[in-house]
Amino acid sequence: MRLDGIEESENVEDRRGEGRDNRGGMNFPGGRGGLGFGTIALLTIVGWALGINPAILIGGAEIVSGARNGGQVVSRQSAPPRSSSQEEEQLRVFVSRVLKTNEDVWQQVLPQQRGVPFKRAPLVLYRAGTNSGCGSAEAAMGPFYCPPDGKIYLDMSFFAEMRTKLRAGGDFAYAYVIAHEMGHHIENLLGILPKVQQAQQRLSRREANGLSVRVELMADCLAGVWAYHANQRWRVLEQGDLEEALAAAAAIGDDKLQKQSQGYVVPDSFTHGSSEQRSRWLQQGLRTGQVQSCDTFNTRAL
Repeated sequence: MRLDGIEESENVEDRRGEGRDNRGGMNFPGGRGGLGFGTIALLTIVGWALGINPAILIGGAEIVSGARNGGQVVSRQSAPPRSSSQEEEQLRVFVSRVLKTNEDVWQQVLPQQRGVPFKRAPLVLYRAGTNSGCGSAEAAMGPFYCPPDGKIYLDMSFFAEMRTKLRAGGDFAYAYVIAHEMGHHIENLLGILPKVQQAQQRLSRREANGLSVRVELMADCLAGVWAYHANQRWRVLEQGDLEEALAAAAAIGDDKLQKQSQGYVVPDSFTHGSSEQRSRWLQQGLRTGQVQSCDTFNTRAL
């Protein structure tokens, strides 16, 4: 992936120097405080209890866990070794530049295609844990977008998880993950996330899961829209980049993760979509460059 000459974003909030003990409790709108995330399983249980599907808030949780157990997410038990300062600085610059391309693309595309002004989503870099508008953020949660504060949260150790546990490394694969979370921000700006949350409170678990799948596949497609326009403007794609992103999308499909963790697949418990669906919707956005082509909510067959 070619990012030489691209400026760094001014909207990266670096909290990596913070301690682990400065983290508050869960603070969903309308919910009660005082509950830390602890593990992803706990987050899932509490999220459903409050009528909020945590999959909407935490798009990367299943990626980091690498597996599921009966539809509940299993948290990572230990963090990988810290990267060297040189490696980490290179990653920081990479993340900042990828964020800048997302900002520049959506600043132009969102008003042109949907008549909606783009509002920047700051990206918070942290190590181990920090506070967010959705409560306490943990490295084990993976990258996520928090609608209440409109920020993307990322512990860069996640990229090592992609390489070692999912065998889905590569710079464009990492960029796809960032663009996917920005896709959730675009969904929020379009008013989709609030509507989905409201609808899920009236639905069965299976039906609510189905809406979550549509949210996640749309974010995959919007990541493809970003890649289309970024490549048109800066020629960022190199040979093998598309394969990296598709491999990452396939590695985090619900069917593959369930098969790995429990030996069988339960489609009704899917919250992010199958490997085939995630790869296909990413390609859809990359092929068309159109937000409208990512409308998973008016598509009968996903």
